[in-house]
Amino acid sequence: MTRPQSPLPDTAAPWRDPAKPIPERVEALLAAMTLEEKLGQLGSFWQRDMEVLDPDAAVAPATGDHQVAPAQENQDAAPSFEEMAALGLGHLTRVFGSVPVSPAAGIQQLKAFQAYLTTQTRLGIPAIVHEECLTGVTALGATIYPASIAWGASFDPALIERMAATIGADMKALGVHQGLSPLLDVVRDYRWGRVEETCGEDPYLVGCLGTAYVKGLQSQGIIATLKHFAGYSASKAGRNHAPVPMGPREFKDMILPSFEMAVREGAVRSVMNSYSDVDGLPAAVNHWLLTELLRGEWGFTGTVVSDYGSVEFVCTKHRVAADLPHAGALTLAAGMDIELPQTTAYNLLAPLVATGELPEALVDTAVRRVLTQKAELGLLDAGWEPVTANPPTIDLDAPANRALAAEMAEKTIILLANRGGLLPLPSAPGRVAVIGPVAADPHCMFGCYAFPNHVMPAYGGGEMGVAAASVLDAVRATFGQDNVDYQPGCPIVDPDESGIAAAATAAAAADVVLLAVGDLAGLFGRGTSGEGCDVQTLDLPGVQPKLVDAVLAAAAAAGKPVVLLLVTGRPYYLGPAADQAGAIVQAFMPGEEGAGAIVRVLTGQVNPSGKLPVAIPAGPGGQPGTYLGAPLALLSGNISNLDPTPRFEFGFGLSYTSFEVSDLALSSPAIAADGELRVAVTLRNTGGRAGAEVVQLYLGDDVAQVTRPVKQLVGFAKVELEAGAAARVEFRLHADRTAFVGVDVARRIVEPGWFSLWAGTSSVDLPLAARFQITGDAVRDVTQGRVLTTPVTVTPL
Repeated sequence: MTRPQSPLPDTAAPWRDPAKPIPERVEALLAAMTLEEKLGQLGSFWQRDMEVLDPDAAVAPATGDHQVAPAQENQDAAPSFEEMAALGLGHLTRVFGSVPVSPAAGIQQLKAFQAYLTTQTRLGIPAIVHEECLTGVTALGATIYPASIAWGASFDPALIERMAATIGADMKALGVHQGLSPLLDVVRDYRWGRVEETCGEDPYLVGCLGTAYVKGLQSQGIIATLKHFAGYSASKAGRNHAPVPMGPREFKDMILPSFEMAVREGAVRSVMNSYSDVDGLPAAVNHWLLTELLRGEWGFTGTVVSDYGSVEFVCTKHRVAADLPHAGALTLAAGMDIELPQTTAYNLLAPLVATGELPEALVDTAVRRVLTQKAELGLLDAGWEPVTANPPTIDLDAPANRALAAEMAEKTIILLANRGGLLPLPSAPGRVAVIGPVAADPHCMFGCYAFPNHVMPAYGGGEMGVAAASVLDAVRATFGQDNVDYQPGCPIVDPDESGIAAAATAAAAADVVLLAVGDLAGLFGRGTSGEGCDVQTLDLPGVQPKLVDAVLAAAAAAGKPVVLLLVTGRPYYLGPAADQAGAIVQAFMPGEEGAGAIVRVLTGQVNPSGKLPVAIPAGPGGQPGTYLGAPLALLSGNISNLDPTPRFEFGFGLSYTSFEVSDLALSSPAIAADGELRVAVTLRNTGGRAGAEVVQLYLGDDVAQVTRPVKQLVGFAKVELEAGAAARVEFRLHADRTAFVGVDVARRIVEPGWFSLWAGTSSVDLPLAARFQITGDAVRDVTQGRVLTTPVTVTPL
């Protein structure tokens, strides 16, 4: 790496002294900077040249199809690192997550980058290093945990926090400072490709799990990043980046609460903007969103980073700026701080500052935030080192990681149907026919941001970097290879039906059939699920519906039971199979230990406890959508010929034991508009084995000044009980939890009146109901500091 001559930075400068208050250090450094150096701190550099990052790597050469970000071709013609970093740099982009480098090679290159910044630039300021980390660190050889949609199935914030802390520890060992996760997007249309990256369709569930992730990651000193702020998941027709046709009331009540929870309850340190425009205004230039709401109302003090290329999108895609400098100025004025993944606009802002079109004070505000985070991370301290771990000792897929990945997979698998007690299978079920394209490919266990699916397709696609069995491998290991027949039946996507007849024949000849269908995650059309992999209908991909029909028909004619296994990133329409399969198991991309977990559920070694974070639709159309509908959204019959009732509802999931929810009690029939109600139920395991059940509490507003959802989740608790055991589950429901945006969209209010409560084990299975009243004659405005959560206490009986 060429190193131009530059004075060595002053290691005795006042901003190097960790004993001084951070604001004092930041102001001292800011005062020492030129305008160009300030702008350097707002930019980033992305190295994707394999020859630079790891010249000794034994991988196939990259093909031309290596897109891991939208419009990436605009980033590929960027200047060299030395040119980009000469005046300083805010971020280094994905040193480990862009090409298949070993941890040792990545650390070596990272040290070289940071050494250049600290010794060859005038002020010697290191860069913040960020990586993707949704299903584990997106790096070669790192543990691959279940996809975020599987987190939703867990209904277990404590589990998600443990996973995030483990991911954070691995990132810290690599010298990474910031993780670009979690997604707080709430699913509004199942056709959207990034459903797999969300935690589901309910704002409260998404908020609780996302906040847990933030707490876990940041417990290791890693900055978490909320995305995509906000509205991205509600794009028109579920199409990636499409406009969001949403009014302010729905936006504030359905899209924003999960982000607010992670900011106020999780103290998140970074937020990433959405690509989309909401009602015509791109998030990247929305001052109300990025400044007035995020910082003014919610008290956020961290940095706002651009989603990759979204600053230039203001000019090139949204066309609300004439050129890149003005796109940069608009986003900076709105509240953006850092341009990712590579500087293309912020480095062009100096002329606008010189003419007064862009006040330098706006630049200073953003730089102050960046430098504050660098000081908090220790990057400004004298004697700072980029990496403290010894590369040969770094194991990104350690046994403890894999054990946690297995636990997560086991706790997120959902049993949707079990007719006649088909499951669990006996230890010797006879001949097992494993059928379906998903069964033999371990890549189907991973989400689109897992390294094998995210990066490796450009390098031949075969190397995974971690050990991961396929479902077929796990079945053969359990029942014996000689007892298992396999027929793929058809490809996942290609319309090749030539193998369906052989699959049907195998089904008829077997004693039990495991029919595995679903998705292969990828990016921008290279998969059936994932970023840029949207769908027109919710039919299973390719000709898999024909395979399912043929196998079920052949098995039924021969009297053979079929277990339908769905390994997917979104919910799919199952057609007649929903009623014809003997058992149905849903596994949302369960990660590197997913295949073994699936088989342990099938054989009863693990009692399934997952719940649907998204409903399974009863038809292939994209709409109607989620359970969060006002009365007219959920009616059919003489209202509409289209029945919006799902086949399996939000919150649903069976067990190999049985549970009873009883004895609903309220602490009072009425509370004040700022009061709190205690709601308690008893959960009892009435079956013959230990298991876990999710007690769910739903709220409905009987009469409101605007239409409201018929019911909405306001509390939940996952409770593990031995056979015959019971527990008392108590929720503390504050009046703020009834708040909504009323006729005046600028006001969030608690409105006096009657409310309904339901308790049970899904959004439909709600055997207990009660009503309570909020008293008073006037609405109460709910401003800053509102109660966002419903604390729950579980007491064994």
